[in-house]
Amino acid sequence: MNSFGRIFRVHIFGESHGDCVGLTIDGCSAGLPLSVADFVTDIERRKPGAIGTTPRSEDDIPQIKTGLFNGKTTGAPITIIFENNNTRSTDYKKQRAVPRPGHADFVAAAKFGGNEDYRGSGHFSGRLTLCLVAAGVVAKKLMNGINVVTSILEIAGETDLDKGLQKAFDAKDSIGGLIECKVNGLPVGLGEPFFDSAEALISHAVFAIPAVRGIEFGTGFAAAKMFGSEHNDAIENKTGKTFTNHAGGIVGGITNGNELLFRIAIKPTSSTPIEQLTLNMKTNQVENFSVKGRHDLCIALRVPVILEAVTAFVFADLMLLEQKISRIVS
Repeated sequence: MNSFGRIFRVHIFGESHGDCVGLTIDGCSAGLPLSVADFVTDIERRKPGAIGTTPRSEDDIPQIKTGLFNGKTTGAPITIIFENNNTRSTDYKKQRAVPRPGHADFVAAAKFGGNEDYRGSGHFSGRLTLCLVAAGVVAKKLMNGINVVTSILEIAGETDLDKGLQKAFDAKDSIGGLIECKVNGLPVGLGEPFFDSAEALISHAVFAIPAVRGIEFGTGFAAAKMFGSEHNDAIENKTGKTFTNHAGGIVGGITNGNELLFRIAIKPTSSTPIEQLTLNMKTNQVENFSVKGRHDLCIALRVPVILEAVTAFVFADLMLLEQKISRIVS
């Protein structure tokens, strides 16, 4: 439900406007040096502040409550919380009667009988991606030598990101984008055929990021237009290095030692000031509705570090399963 992983297991909790959001990591190796300072860079990368992001600002200082002693992980579960202080819950008063288009308001109320915390999307909020980023910090430290890098390829279909953002400003609407992830240094042999393939596990984790609408590996959907002889990656040497990388570093569900490459599509932020139609649950009438509050114009701007994080904890888990990472850090 709210957990992912078999050995390196990440569990997230909290709501956008509750007291806090947080996570528990079970299965992290003992002896890993860890401090609040380790989290600063990636947390700052996720924070709003750039043009096109929400004005909501939180300190996001991690409070490491368990699993740490004398500056090192103990091997016991690590619990980290982040306080919510800059909330403005009055923005969501009307939301109980009028579910916002594109949001989980309607399905959440149906699933939980109206008992859910609806403020700022509650447990469905992108606020909880902070927990994913924190898990990624620990995973990246654990996978010393594995390099995970992300970049924004397009916004609004434009490779010139400023031009793409300008489209949203001009339309007074939200916009989406494409993000690419590259992983280097992975060993051959991570993943299993079929249900636990490396692609399946990455996809499972990636779709925990709100706003993700699609994923493709290597040449992705373009492979449907290629001949087999063109798409196959010829093996160059005994390390498994290939002359091309149409497969994106995974064959038969298993990493082949080449660069892992995939891309994700991020939808436009659901919260937009543009007036839309929605159902008023009290009057049973369709009416005009405009989303109020503080929201990202383009959520894709903040996704790269989150994508790095989920990719990192997928592979930390796989490497622990294959005993590529020791359970005690020396």
